Formats: sequence, structure tokens, C-alpha cells
Amino acid sequence: MKFLALETSCDETAAAVFTDDLRILSSVVASQNELHVRFGGVVPEIASRAHLRNLLPVVDEALARANLKLSDIGCLVVHNTPGLVGALLVGVTAAKSLAFALGVPLIAVNHVASHIYACRMAAERDIFPCVGLVVSGGHTALFRCDTPLSLELLGTTRDDAAGEAFDKVAAILGLGFPGGPALEREARSGDPKAFAFPRSFLDSPTLEFSFSGLKTAVLYACHGQGVSKGIAPPADQKRADLAASFQEAVVDVLAGKCRQALQQTGLKRLAVGGGVSANLRLREKLRALDAEVFIPPLDLCTDNAAMAALAVEKWKVGDFAPPELDAHPNFL
Repeated sequence: MKFLALETSCDETAAAVFTDDLRILSSVVASQNELHVRFGGVVPEIASRAHLRNLLPVVDEALARANLKLSDIGCLVVHNTPGLVGALLVGVTAAKSLAFALGVPLIAVNHVASHIYACRMAAERDIFPCVGLVVSGGHTALFRCDTPLSLELLGTTRDDAAGEAFDKVAAILGLGFPGGPALEREARSGDPKAFAFPRSFLDSPTLEFSFSGLKTAVLYACHGQGVSKGIAPPADQKRADLAASFQEAVVDVLAGKCRQALQQTGLKRLAVGGGVSANLRLREKLRALDAEVFIPPLDLCTDNAAMAALAVEKWKVGDFAPPELDAHPNFL
């Protein structure tokens, strides 16, 4: 069985072809970074319009790389939640139309759950039950994952997601967008102990997160309490030290909450997905935990359609989407 999956939840237009034994035949991602860079973040309307332009060429490329035709596809798959509702609607509408035209079933999968399933794909074996951490620009959440399709939310962020905080702090430091990779590069030459930034909830039993206060602390450390617009960002070593100290605070919290989640659930496996899981310092901290840690390769960390192979689990139990399938911006 060959599946064609679509991903348009935020600002990456992606398509992938995979089989029911989890072989990825192709995975194509069209980035929109150049469209959003001058705004310092993703603009939902611009993202939706770019998906409209990019989706069919991306599908064509995915089929070509897999050496297949549309008629070879036995099932359509789409991420329909969570995400930017306008962006999600582009993928959902396209998937429903293609499924109807081909006369094949449609499966809807949760984008966040797919990030965790990417660990299963990379491991090439069963990793459940486990604690799941999804950490990205839009999500920072911990789950108890008894099966690939059974996720219990343990805790999430009260304000900014970790990836969002990376982007905002990168903007404060004048590092551009997207901020995560740029800030990580800057941090390499910095001192992670130069600034004593807060680590919210680190010593609390709650499994929730908060990064807004950390972001503000960086702003004040950078410009002082009387900060105003138009002030130039710091340069040279101070900027590197700010970046390293901020990054260390974020990864300390993420690793600490994962440790607590493992202890509270009694589970011994940790699966980590989302764009921020590409951060090397975070990977180092997580792998030091007393657990079997699964983190996918970089191409399966950031948004992609191949991780939607979670649909194979739904296909096995006949969990297909209805014709009236809709997009849902909030986590379902």
C-alpha cells in the first residue's frame, strides 16, 4: 500500500510518499523562510497563499521522486490539526479532493502526534509506551504515549513555545529569522554561565512550561530596564554570551521537565520531536537522562509530511476520515 501525505500546518509546504511497512519513498519540503524573514515571524495569510502556490508542484515532485503516478496511490493522508487554520485548510481541501478523485480512503492525523511517531520511524522498532516531548515554534508539550494513537497531555506551555522564544530572542539579539539555528550558532562561542537567567517551574512538580519571563530577562540584560525601540543589539562577546545563557536556560528546563515526567509516569523511554529537537545542546542534555532517548534525524525533526506515516497505524484499524473532514487549529 502506498500513501501520499500532505503537510501545510504552518509555513512548510510538504508532501511525502510512504508504504505500509514505513518505507519513505520520497519526502519533499518547500520552505517559506524568505517570505517571512522581513516580518521576523510567520504571517498566516502569506503562509496560506504560498501553500496554494506550492502544494501541487510539491506533490508532483514527491510522486516523481518515488517514481509513481497518482493512480498508484492507495490512500491520502493529511495533517488537519493543530496549526494555522488557513494553512491547514489548504492541505485538508487538497487531500479531500485528491481522495475523492482517486476513489481512495482519506486519513487525518495529528501534526503533534506525528512528531512523536517520527521517533518510531527512525528507530525502526516499537518505542511505545514512552514519554513524548514535542518542542517547536508552535508547541512545547509533554505526553504520556501508551500507543502511537493514545496520547495523554501531561503539561504544556503557559505562554511562549520554546521555538517561539528562540525566534524572539534571536530578534532581540539581531540574529534574524528563523532564530533557532542562528542563535545556536551564536551560542557556540558564548559562556552559558555569563547570565543567570530564570528557569521557570524547574523546581516545581508541575509539568508545565513558561518562557515569556526568560525572554523578558534577555531583553533587559541586553538593553536595560529602560528599553525602547530602535536600540542596536549587542555585538561580539556579549551577544554570544547572551545567546549561550538563554539557550542553556531553555534546555535546562526542557531536560528537567522530561526527567520529572519520566519519574512521575515510571516510563523508561523518551521520544522527542519538533524543530527545536534539532538543537545539539538539547540533544546532549536529553541523552544524559536515565532513559532510552529517541530523537529523529534532522529531516524528520522539522515540519515534514513523511512523519504522517502515523496514518499507517490508523489504516491498520480502519480509522478513516469522513468526507466532511475539517481543519482544527487547536490540539485535538
